[in-house]
Amino acid sequence: MPLRDAHNRIIRDLRISLTDRCNFRCFYCLPNGEPALARKDTILTFEEIAYISEIFVSLGIEKIRLTGGEPLIRKNIEELTRQIARLKPGLKDLALTTNGFDFPRHAEGLKTAGLDRVTISLDSLKPERFLEITGVDALQRVFDAIDAAKKFGFEPVKINAVVVRGRNDDELVDFARFARENDLSFRFIEFMPLDSGHEWQREMVVSGREIYKTINEAFPLVLKQTNRGSETAWKYGFADGAKGGIGIIAPVTEMFCGACSRIRLTADGQIRTCLFSTVEHNLRDVVRSGASRDEIVDFIRDVVFKKEPRHHINDREFVQPTRTMSFIGG
Repeated sequence: MPLRDAHNRIIRDLRISLTDRCNFRCFYCLPNGEPALARKDTILTFEEIAYISEIFVSLGIEKIRLTGGEPLIRKNIEELTRQIARLKPGLKDLALTTNGFDFPRHAEGLKTAGLDRVTISLDSLKPERFLEITGVDALQRVFDAIDAAKKFGFEPVKINAVVVRGRNDDELVDFARFARENDLSFRFIEFMPLDSGHEWQREMVVSGREIYKTINEAFPLVLKQTNRGSETAWKYGFADGAKGGIGIIAPVTEMFCGACSRIRLTADGQIRTCLFSTVEHNLRDVVRSGASRDEIVDFIRDVVFKKEPRHHINDREFVQPTRTMSFIGG
């Protein structure tokens, strides 16, 4: 029986944070630096992650995405990738989200180990602005990461940009042009209230519709799917047949909770049933208590059943999660 919540949604997508640390300081995530980090002995070991992954796949999880923090900070990530990749063909897709800083030296090893896809963050094409947004002068390293992803066959190469009014929304057309020229799947994400500075304001959100309108006026777009299903992004191609594509993820202005198929596991072993959950479920301690496999399965099923019907960003009583995106895992 697949994992199913109380709202009859089947859970097929697991996102695993490998570390709560990051070598970037993006203003929309960690503008004040890292809050108190989890103690090393609370972070899941590779053996525990591989064991938990195997259980989740046996329960119908088809996609696993390795995230952070910055997952490439975790040493010997190729070995963990190899262990999880052994779960194929039940596991149909193994992906990684990275800021790209260290990806070029890992790219070949990750591909050999069984990683299928990679998503690289890129919030500006301008060196000075990139430094301003991320706190790191590393734009060229991200360009090198994109080249490495293409070289070693991570297709399609996906690029994520968090769009924030007054910070990088004037680059939308440039991003689209970059996608066309480099055959990239460029995904635009609305700014969400997950920053450590708690400075998110609705006025800073550039809506998915506005993103679409701006790009479509410069490069006419064609919708590539009639039904988004459980996918987070509406996907578009270029009407003139140019390579590359556009994805728009609008969790604030066009929530897609009703079709959500995702669940998250933090680096310290907490299950989060929603990106904006205010409650976590301690799977790590269940595993370390010596619980049997059946007991772990029962715990997971019980937690999934409690998955929230939706997030509450647009409600007056919304409470921002205590953990930032860096701690939750994207």
